Amino acid sequence: MQVIPNNTISFLKELKLNNNRDWFNENKDQFKSIQADIKTFANEVKDSLNISDDIEKVKIFRIYRDIRFSKDKTPFKKNIGMAFHRAKPELRGGYYLEISADQSFVAVGFWNPNKEDLLRIRKEIEIDGQEFKSIINQKKIKDIWGEIKGEEVKTSPKGFDRNHEHIDLIKKKQFIFIKKLREEDILNNNFQKELINCFVSIRPFFDYMSEILTTNLNGESII
Repeated sequence: MQVIPNNTISFLKELKLNNNRDWFNENKDQFKSIQADIKTFANEVKDSLNISDDIEKVKIFRIYRDIRFSKDKTPFKKNIGMAFHRAKPELRGGYYLEISADQSFVAVGFWNPNKEDLLRIRKEIEIDGQEFKSIINQKKIKDIWGEIKGEEVKTSPKGFDRNHEHIDLIKKKQFIFIKKLREEDILNNNFQKELINCFVSIRPFFDYMSEILTTNLNGESII
């Protein structure tokens, strides 16, 4: 079972302090070694998830920043991110891990649902928000992930009653769970196992949301 290399976070911290191409090129061999182990780690996580899920692909994000439209011209990210994409359209929701020089975290959920999906989720909550809450308040989910998070509109979305009993959920534009990680968590030999456990624990929520997003309000399939 591949572990996260011990020098991963120290490398990212050094990169944060020396965010320039000269330093990076001098230390590129170290980065390439870390990158190779991270890729192995990510693929092992993908294989483990596929025992009970269907992960279409795993994406490890590039270390290079797109600075074309940014005031910040530092060329490199100070984190390594990886995303695990479930097979669409049947399966919805995503898994994400970010190892950072600052605050590392693991996250799951729906980061940027399109307007059709967002409306469908909100309509379901409007009709039966209690079932939604019963899913996200399951003990295993709460123990690992805590409260659901995400950006919100200020009052209520157009067409929805601001006094609805579940307006706290209807207001959301994202439906995500985030768990912060310490450096010792990431470098622990059991980290891969713990990460997979975190991902697997959220399946009741993903199964529920997948059913919503593949049916209309009458429960008829739309795929």
